[in-house]
Amino acid sequence: MNVTCAGGVIIGRAGEKEYLPSADEIFGALFEGRSDSPVDAAALRTSGIRFSDELTSPALLVTTMLGGDGEPEIRCQLAGKAGAVTVPAGTRGAFIADYVVTDGRWHPLPAGTLEAYARVRAANGVTSDILTLSQYVGLPHGSGEFVIEDRAAGKLAAGRLAPQLSESIPAGLAAKPYPYQQVGIRWLGYLARHGVGCILADEMGLGKTLEVIAALLGETAAGRGCNLVVCPATVLENWRRELDRFAPSLVCLVHAGSRRTGRATELSGPDVVVSSYETVAEDISLFRTLQWNLVVLDEAQNIRNPHARRTLRCKELRRRAGIAVTGTPMENRLQDLWSITDFAVPGYLGTERDFEARHADTEAGARELEPLVSAIMLRRRVRDVAQDLPKRIDVPVPLAMNRASATAYEEIREEALRNSPRAPQLTALVRLRMFCAHPWAAGKFRETADPVACSAKLERCLEIIEEIVGAGEKTLVFTSFNEVADIVDATVTSRFGIPAAQINGSVPVMDRQDLVDSFAAMSGPAVLVLNPRAAGTGLNITAANHVIHYNLEWNPAVEDQASARAHRRGQARPVTVHRLFYVDTVEEVISERMTRKRLIAEHAVVGGKGSEEDIADIVKALQRSPGHSA
Repeated sequence: MNVTCAGGVIIGRAGEKEYLPSADEIFGALFEGRSDSPVDAAALRTSGIRFSDELTSPALLVTTMLGGDGEPEIRCQLAGKAGAVTVPAGTRGAFIADYVVTDGRWHPLPAGTLEAYARVRAANGVTSDILTLSQYVGLPHGSGEFVIEDRAAGKLAAGRLAPQLSESIPAGLAAKPYPYQQVGIRWLGYLARHGVGCILADEMGLGKTLEVIAALLGETAAGRGCNLVVCPATVLENWRRELDRFAPSLVCLVHAGSRRTGRATELSGPDVVVSSYETVAEDISLFRTLQWNLVVLDEAQNIRNPHARRTLRCKELRRRAGIAVTGTPMENRLQDLWSITDFAVPGYLGTERDFEARHADTEAGARELEPLVSAIMLRRRVRDVAQDLPKRIDVPVPLAMNRASATAYEEIREEALRNSPRAPQLTALVRLRMFCAHPWAAGKFRETADPVACSAKLERCLEIIEEIVGAGEKTLVFTSFNEVADIVDATVTSRFGIPAAQINGSVPVMDRQDLVDSFAAMSGPAVLVLNPRAAGTGLNITAANHVIHYNLEWNPAVEDQASARAHRRGQARPVTVHRLFYVDTVEEVISERMTRKRLIAEHAVVGGKGSEEDIADIVKALQRSPGHSA
């Protein structure tokens, strides 16, 4: 009898007879002295192989190489972690070893490994070592019985793979995409063809809508069924217009308001159905009766809360593949990205509980997460791919309160600390923000007839607008407080005699685009005062090349989205963004917070924030005093 090792497999021979012993049989013969083992222990000991009785951890080893057409060939093998080295298990015909051999040393895998490996393969429809892209993303990247050593991730990262693909641009697209848009279109087409979901996370203003419309054209041409676009109500009309403009051959149905139908057959007829998050949630019993081809979620940050009604309803939609479109895949915390990914590729990052246990909500956690999501997320930044986009100039405008304002601010702050010294109240924080926007909004200095007299911020804002008016240009002013918007609107009109209008939550959704169109049609300077929650996404307001953030937003993504109304594709002039804030107040804490969040975002496509950090920022905000700067 003799024993040899070939291709990582122990081969026993007795005359002409060959057999492949299992790890249990080898272990039993060598370390337990079992007489029922068919393996000759003496032959094993003289084979030149060193045998270890310590179990090695099972793993899945994923590798890839790119073919001549730019498409990847992906291979997945059972492996074992032998120290710092991951070694694929040997194979011989249909036999897969339940041990690994590396550098002449044998390491057994735990009992049941082969059965677990078979379950993973069966769950993904895998019948060989070669995986389809869909099978690859179906691997348990977020959790599971195996450690996954993904050596393919770098080559499969969207930013690296997309430029190498050779998908054709769909016929019928009535536009000439920019080169980087062509890359995005090919990537979306490749994934859609394979039935794989994704996140299109290009920075705001880069034309994600056109790329998605191209994918819808390609899928319709392939005859793969009706597609659904879900978006905020504010951009329903924009989607209708863009589809009509860039893909006139597509039959589009807007399902919203009085145009809603109660029959599933009417929804399955068009090429594309466009509806709002609210309508889908209300009509979910109708929407989930259909098997959709692509389901596109525009402004997908709307499902960042995994427990919100709209999120749960969107995830109930039966779909061949889901595309999440958002310029801000992470707004507040890493769990935002988990929720969006769980729609695009369900289960890709494991369960929510597994995800939270594996990925700390920190900058380091963001760095660890990036390689996992890179295969399903395409993220391009304006500065990297759209060099022809006019320059954006950010101008911080720090302001000091006068003594009277500082004293009034202190009264509000100290009252909040007296009322709740250990648990700072968010309502107190909001009142301080309102005071910073304008004292009248917080019930202070109402006896003052002139709103400019009691607000250094309003005075500075008017000085900036005066300069813009002198240049004959248009301005967007963002404030989250409607009373302050009224003050700015009225003061601008009376002082400069130029048109000023507002868009806030009280303006009907269907009327907002008309206001934007009227603003764009005006000759000469004009001001549009906007609430970022009502008008910070979806609207294209490139008639303005100046943006004033009158009060800073607690969430930096809200501010970035608002700025992108003017600084986006179609803008022909440099855009100047002014950010007004009072030093030594809650506003400076918010400004510092934004700087910190953006620094995290520079290290990964995601960032991190949790409730503990929120509380710490609130405490810091309530401790900051403007008294010394008065």
